[in-house]
Amino acid sequence: MTFRPKYISFDCYGTLINYKPNDMARAIFADRISAERMPQFLADFTAYRLDEVLGPWQPLGDVIKNAVRRLARRWKFQYVDAEAQSICDAVPTWGPHPDVTAGLAKIADKIPLVILSNADDKDILKNVELLGVPFHRVYTAEQAQAYKPRMRPFEYMIDALGCNPEDMLHVSSSLRYDLMTASDIGIRDKAWLNRGHGPGTPEYGYTEIADAGGLAALVGL
Repeated sequence: MTFRPKYISFDCYGTLINYKPNDMARAIFADRISAERMPQFLADFTAYRLDEVLGPWQPLGDVIKNAVRRLARRWKFQYVDAEAQSICDAVPTWGPHPDVTAGLAKIADKIPLVILSNADDKDILKNVELLGVPFHRVYTAEQAQAYKPRMRPFEYMIDALGCNPEDMLHVSSSLRYDLMTASDIGIRDKAWLNRGHGPGTPEYGYTEIADAGGLAALVGL
């Protein structure tokens, strides 16, 4: 694939930013969950966060807290709000994966870069500053009043940019949150930045790249 899009849109948390709620949960709950059971515990936490974003929009802090509350119920320990709040407070402090800044710098001055993030407005700009490259626009779940993998955030972004789905390249490390919906919405050109967040499904028509440095070749730079 060599395609020069009008815009390159990115998922942010997990794809560009090293998103670490599971790392924090591993540390916070190590005194209650054994090492042998921890992988399933973290898989449950991931599943609850996904389930929480499928309904009406709520602040990301509520998504995280509700997921921890449900996790505590399932794993039969007491929910402590301060523990969940510590994860929420950490979100805007997380910076990019090591490959991101240099990889995006190759294309940032040639093609407008856009973020479409399952984020709150108050947090995301702090994360974006840490990325170290300019972005043309930053769109959030709060602005769209819906989270990915719902279609509404993609529709919101495409309408705001005034372009067509086929004008874009969308980049994400997640099939479940991004690339499946991007395919459904008509974005033909997609890149899966494989960060180990799940198995690939080539039927969704993406090109797999190992790191952000691989993007330049996809767009002929």
